[in-house]
Amino acid sequence: MCDLFVGTWKLISSENFEDYMRELGVGFATRKMAGVAKPNVIICTNGDVITIRTESTFKNTEISFKLGEEFEETTADDRKVKSIITLDNGSLIQVQKWDGKETTLIRKLVDGKLVVECTMNKITCTRVYETA
Repeated sequence: MCDLFVGTWKLISSENFEDYMRELGVGFATRKMAGVAKPNVIICTNGDVITIRTESTFKNTEISFKLGEEFEETTADDRKVKSIITLDNGSLIQVQKWDGKETTLIRKLVDGKLVVECTMNKITCTRVYETA
């Protein structure tokens, strides 16, 4: 099922990203730099290990994980979080937890595009990618 996500995706639209980053506690300068970045996301699999690499002029990040297994992650804004990613109803659901806080990232395919919905508290950001 994860094979449908495999490929290189480029950002084509982003809604409410600044508000989402503010809710995460990201500082002003980092929000401004991240807000103008147009990242590519590369998703690949090797057996049961999934790798998601995000590349931009702002910062590159990479996570490798097995579905349902918690792992430590340093986010693009340098938060140290514990993440777990599951596959639910065709969507990759990622929950990040740190310092008593929590955010959820839902990656799903809609009309051939990768749609990522990031939610913290009542703030939701939607970022849409198409195949590169």
